[in-house]
Amino acid sequence: MVYKELPNNSLAEQLLELSIKSGAEAAEVYQSKSLSRPVFFEANRLKQLETSQSEGTALRLWRNGCPGLAVAYGPVEPQALVERALALSQLNQPEALELNSDSKPSYPDLGEHVPIEKLVEWGKEAIAIIRDAYPDVICTADWECDVETTRLVNTKGLDCHYSDTTLSCYVDAEWVRGDDLLNVSDGQTERGNLQPEKVAHQILQRLAWAKENVTPPNGRVPVLFTSKAADMLWGTVQAALNGKRVLEGASPWGERIGKPVISPITVYQDPHAGPYSCPFDDEGTPTQSLVFIQDGVLQHFYCDRTTGRQLSMPSTGNGFRPGLGSYPTPGLFNFLIQPGGESLQQLIHHLDDGLIVDQMLGGNGSISGDFSINVDLGYRVQKGHVIGRVKDTMVAGNVYTALKQLVKLGDDADWNGSCYTPSLLVDGLSSTSKQN
Repeated sequence: MVYKELPNNSLAEQLLELSIKSGAEAAEVYQSKSLSRPVFFEANRLKQLETSQSEGTALRLWRNGCPGLAVAYGPVEPQALVERALALSQLNQPEALELNSDSKPSYPDLGEHVPIEKLVEWGKEAIAIIRDAYPDVICTADWECDVETTRLVNTKGLDCHYSDTTLSCYVDAEWVRGDDLLNVSDGQTERGNLQPEKVAHQILQRLAWAKENVTPPNGRVPVLFTSKAADMLWGTVQAALNGKRVLEGASPWGERIGKPVISPITVYQDPHAGPYSCPFDDEGTPTQSLVFIQDGVLQHFYCDRTTGRQLSMPSTGNGFRPGLGSYPTPGLFNFLIQPGGESLQQLIHHLDDGLIVDQMLGGNGSISGDFSINVDLGYRVQKGHVIGRVKDTMVAGNVYTALKQLVKLGDDADWNGSCYTPSLLVDGLSSTSKQN
């Protein structure tokens, strides 16, 4: 499952050479190749094994200062791709040439391959643990090993590449009780190893909390977002830290460097942490450790080369392509929140009457910070104990206000996508329900 071909592939060199011969003053080739072998379970049983692979090549060139970007998937006809990029460059305005140069760093490959047999074993183990406790539950799951190889090379002498092997799983437990349907899901993304027993026990905890349906709280109440749900709040923070949003005047923190913006929390990125780490961005700039917020005080924004130049600062190694056919723009490879010192159970004990949000439908907060979410899976807490599941409930508020009213951070940080966040308890959000 390991792809080593890209660094020795002459396609990139062919494209660069043809670009220069065709009149471009500079060019860059970005190649991505992936192989995935997922294992699917349905209705508690192994359903199927799959293998999928993809390969894409993006050529970006500049002629007369005007950029052109062309993309091909699968086999590539070099001359045709160059001609397409040249044609597209005629439609664009001249721009500053932003290319890294004269660097051929050696980056180690990340992660380890896991055989399909192991993925099957993990899947069966997780489902068995859940159904031993709840025989009526129907489980759906997928367990996957993905290998992705990336190479970036340009006419200024840059040539960098690495392979990344990641493991991921997702387990959904469906529990039907008469007319009541409950879905509880959880998952992991890691390198090297997955923990089926951890995933299973987290689902079991949620099923135990949901044995009874109860009336939700109404009005302004404290809300505990589990590590599965807390990334909704951090999405707004990520947008506010984006250097491009600062340039546009959209970030409310544009003039707040060195000033408090949230409760005393530390937020940072780390190129060596977790399954979403990477050695360089999509412009070839090495990624770096960077503290965005230190004890609540704003320290840095993140940017790519173009945004950094406009902000009179160097790139922070955060120039990423939203897709193969996109230009680099400021983005994050990971985002970590320094955990607190109390367990999830201890945070629950702080609640006299409040709400736990564990799964939600929609409602990702915009950069304005305002949000309104439908609680897909939530629980009511009274006098420090979970008394049951709430249904048909909405929670609304503002992210910036909520993070200034943060009461506690948990010690249970986990990866939710590329965001490593603990559970967090905030005060004074609005809870409404059809039942009230």
